[in-house]
Amino acid sequence: MRKRKAFTLVELLVVIAIIALLMAILLPALEEARKQARATICKANLRQWGQIWLLYCEDNDGAFCGETPGIGWARGEWILPLRDQWETRSDILKCPMAKDPLPDGQAYGGPFNTYVMGSGGYLDLRERCSYGANCWIFQTKSDIQGRPAAFHWGTIINIQGVNKIPVFLDSMWRGGGPFYRNGNINSNRIRPPDYNGQWSGYAWEMRHFCIDRHKECINGVFMDWSVRKVGLKELWKLKWHRQFDTSGWPGVWPEWMRNFKDY
Repeated sequence: MRKRKAFTLVELLVVIAIIALLMAILLPALEEARKQARATICKANLRQWGQIWLLYCEDNDGAFCGETPGIGWARGEWILPLRDQWETRSDILKCPMAKDPLPDGQAYGGPFNTYVMGSGGYLDLRERCSYGANCWIFQTKSDIQGRPAAFHWGTIINIQGVNKIPVFLDSMWRGGGPFYRNGNINSNRIRPPDYNGQWSGYAWEMRHFCIDRHKECINGVFMDWSVRKVGLKELWKLKWHRQFDTSGWPGVWPEWMRNFKDY
């Protein structure tokens, strides 16, 4: 009877090395595939939000929601009038890339973390979310937190260039209304962040959206109810409000954004 030949130590080490090499090659590809899948789910979430916003406007003579009496946090009050549309599918409040709060429990979020809604809403539930609204869409007859009433869209009726008007996007806060206060590019309302996920306070409005969540992009739904990727530098070319200058950021880009795609 022939004796069965066993693997030598050298052969085993070669096999282990090959497996390790294959894992090193495949793991980044698998991680990239996971990120792409999450980005796809994020877009699907936003398509649902587009339908939610459209249904609300159609039920209210074309008008967007406004401030809710007694609440006082306009950046996030969209969650209350839209509640009956999303409450049974609350998973769409969160992008799959940002489902957990920051480890230190801060109210604000980050590129890959949720923020918390304000107090005083429905049952004071303080939901965790990772999408936010363009606060210039709201219906108002008076200024809201320093945003001129005349700049607001207010309605979906007779609006031109709707494919450039953002409604709802990936965000690290409840929403924002970016604008050049008195034409000043150094206004905190419009400046880009110095690094990814920089939180400087609720009034630094563009920084709520300028987060590298999907490879130099975020996802957003527009007033034509389309959903697409938005490059971070492209944010300054969207038509946020009726008087917004869409020529792009006129200042120097921070270091972490300089090599991102230009628009």
